[in-house]
Amino acid sequence: MNEQPRRFRPFVPENLEMREFTLRALLLGLVMTVILGAANAYLGLRAGITIAATYPAAVVGMAILRTMKGSVLEENIARTAGSIGESVAAGAIFTLPAFLISGAWPSFDPTYAYWRSTSLMVVGSIIGVLFVSLVRRVMVEDPELPFPESVAASEIHKAGRRGAEAAKFLFYNIGLGALIQILGEIQLFAVDKDFLLPVGQLGKSVVRLGNPNQTLNTGGVSIASAPTISPAYIGVGYIIGPELAALQFSGGVLAWGLMIPLLIFFLGPQLQGFLPAGATDASWIGLINSVWRYIVRPIAVGGMIVGAAYTLFRMRAGLFDGLRRAISDLRVTEAQSQKMLRTEQYMSSKIVFGLIALMFACMIGLYIYLSGQVFIGIVAGVVMLIIAFFFATVSGYLVGTIGSTNNPVSGLTLTTLIIAALLMVSLGVSGMAGVAVVLGVAAVACVSSAVAGELLQDFKVGYILGGTPRLIQTAELIAVVVASAAMYWPLYILQAANIKSGGIGFGDAKLAAPQAGLMATLAQGIVGGDMPWPLVGVGIMFGIVLIMIKVRSPMLVAVGMYLPINTTFAIFIGGVFRWLTDSARKRAGYNEAQQARIENVGVLTASGLIAGEALMGLVIATFRFFEWPLPTIFKEPSYLAGFAVLLLLGLLLVRLPLANRGSPDEPAPPAAMM
Repeated sequence: MNEQPRRFRPFVPENLEMREFTLRALLLGLVMTVILGAANAYLGLRAGITIAATYPAAVVGMAILRTMKGSVLEENIARTAGSIGESVAAGAIFTLPAFLISGAWPSFDPTYAYWRSTSLMVVGSIIGVLFVSLVRRVMVEDPELPFPESVAASEIHKAGRRGAEAAKFLFYNIGLGALIQILGEIQLFAVDKDFLLPVGQLGKSVVRLGNPNQTLNTGGVSIASAPTISPAYIGVGYIIGPELAALQFSGGVLAWGLMIPLLIFFLGPQLQGFLPAGATDASWIGLINSVWRYIVRPIAVGGMIVGAAYTLFRMRAGLFDGLRRAISDLRVTEAQSQKMLRTEQYMSSKIVFGLIALMFACMIGLYIYLSGQVFIGIVAGVVMLIIAFFFATVSGYLVGTIGSTNNPVSGLTLTTLIIAALLMVSLGVSGMAGVAVVLGVAAVACVSSAVAGELLQDFKVGYILGGTPRLIQTAELIAVVVASAAMYWPLYILQAANIKSGGIGFGDAKLAAPQAGLMATLAQGIVGGDMPWPLVGVGIMFGIVLIMIKVRSPMLVAVGMYLPINTTFAIFIGGVFRWLTDSARKRAGYNEAQQARIENVGVLTASGLIAGEALMGLVIATFRFFEWPLPTIFKEPSYLAGFAVLLLLGLLLVRLPLANRGSPDEPAPPAAMM
């Protein structure tokens, strides 16, 4: 007799009616989405990174609504609405400055740029919500996707309802994660450490970098990075586990441990011919980072193109099933919908498809305006629609695998930009009009991918907690419109303030906007006929080889090549800590209830570390925004002290869960991993 799979039971039972979509929860979420989005826009323009807003939104929403005796589902709505601003901000900072940097827009003043910027963000974010709604069911219920940050966010909400015993593991570690983050920021210890490693003497030569008097020996050199001392990265690695963490890290090892050393070893001074003028400063670190950015990353983009196509191919049955369900839902009446379980109630497919058609028409109008040609505008709109669905789904898959914090939205956008640019060139579009259309397609796809990934993460949290999908969709649609309408202003204020202080705006040292600068360079290069296609081709062949040798996720390997090595290294270390914990509990022969408690405490601990760093990161962003100085303890802090912190985190993540395994006679707690 075949055993039937156990049906998943959410934290709040499906038949239990509870306050959920309330005015206070929605308003709290909208305030948080603007504030957290603005803070992330600042960080992204300055450092090229954003911090996941899910955890701050969960903690703040829970703290405020608990004082009003709000329900856990109200907290979920507030967090859902409050976290999406970060995704809109990511889409904005990766693409909008590129219009100005490339010269496609002559000005970023509100009278010229506000409605253009807002139109791109509104359409992209709404399309992201709608597209992921079509495939939400199959991805959220896929047992192969761990959704590490969704699990972490849901544990924040559940811990507040389980009482002090469960909550202490979460909130104590929120404090620890925040403490480690601020101590690293004020330089009590070094957060990162790079080492230059000689590779050999073959082909020894001299390279001049920028300065005629600057010479460097190029007998072969590589850069080795120690893992970033990041509670969040360690926590993510712990939650996703050693296998996925190692797979992603393998891409980083290929890039930094093989490709970059070989390129420098054999090409030596000829490398300057492969890099854009002024791409590197007169140092080994500058040269190595330029090789990674301008040679290895295009190869990674090629691998990501293949990985994205392969991911969708493997998911084809589920995706088609999801689309079939969405189309069949067109025949579902309102009365039939009301009879469904609360956790199965989605927004009407008629509304979803109707809004997609409306957004499609709006985008065609904008592309016609940007290009000055009706046919080009229609083609660009069709391309945008297809690519946006393609990468919204891929973004959701990646979030389900590694979380939204590590979702390579900029890589997906680069791929979109390349495809759109090739099509525009084949149609004879050139000049600034062509660059503007290409960036317009990339901007919509970028915002769409970022929002889709974040929404799928929110859907998973709702699935774990027992939220109503239709209400989550409604809150998200309202929030993305508000965030899109507000997100231009932080960019404009920062750009204008930079110019007044003597800067040039986007692209200088204070507002580097690295992703946007790369987008502008690629758009100009492709439309102008200057693009390293052989590198992208190598990446495509590399991705095909990964498929042929049956690598579990070629996309993750390519993502590992695309991300900094110290990031993937830190995630890998978190996976190692999880492996040590799991190995110890299996060797000890604990019963099922004890193993469940160990897993539960481990996930709560990792979730707290993630949330703590995110919260403190936003506090630090506030200090930077107002230019309030932070103290500096050591001008040259020691990484050995940082390594001691890393060992402390490892001891915590291994020993704390094992020490709280409980008695064999105690019942098992609710499982943390879903």
